[in-house]
Amino acid sequence: MRFSQLLIRKKRRCFTVRLNKEILMKRYLISFGIIAATLLASGGYFFNEYWKHRFDDLITRHARVYKIDDKLVWSLIYEETYFRPGAVGDAGEIGLMQVTPLVAREWAAQTGLSELEKSATENTAKFLSDPERNIQIGCWYFEKLREGFRGFPAETAMTLAAYNAGPSRVEEWTLGADVARLTEQEFIA
Repeated sequence: MRFSQLLIRKKRRCFTVRLNKEILMKRYLISFGIIAATLLASGGYFFNEYWKHRFDDLITRHARVYKIDDKLVWSLIYEETYFRPGAVGDAGEIGLMQVTPLVAREWAAQTGLSELEKSATENTAKFLSDPERNIQIGCWYFEKLREGFRGFPAETAMTLAAYNAGPSRVEEWTLGADVARLTEQEFIA
């Protein structure tokens, strides 16, 4: 065999090896892409589940203290802030349960804990951004509102409306209606 024929064979072999490497690399990249996409998709699902349930223990603990259904508190937080502890509402509500600074000061005064009262008045935003405090104050306020509607058939709906829009609005909405006889569905309608 002549030298030129050997050189051509060697070039063909190199070309084939290079081609095989390119094919393998493409296969690896495609496989990696599929695996990465699967992990991202499932990771998004698991992160979403983690995000929604990371405060479940706090919610359960404080809901039990105030004898509120923990699923109701969970739903309230889901609707108000989608579990964002630093959320701030248009009217100045802060935290997971969108507690107003006025309610926080009222809670601090009623608990009689001067340290908490001082903290609630000095740096309200930081105080209410703490999930533990926010859920505790939110549950306390919800129970306080519920006491005003106890005995009404639409007790839960009226309490939720008062929590969201304020007790004065609920009084305004029910003015002239025989609220004691309204069912929950009639109150909502």
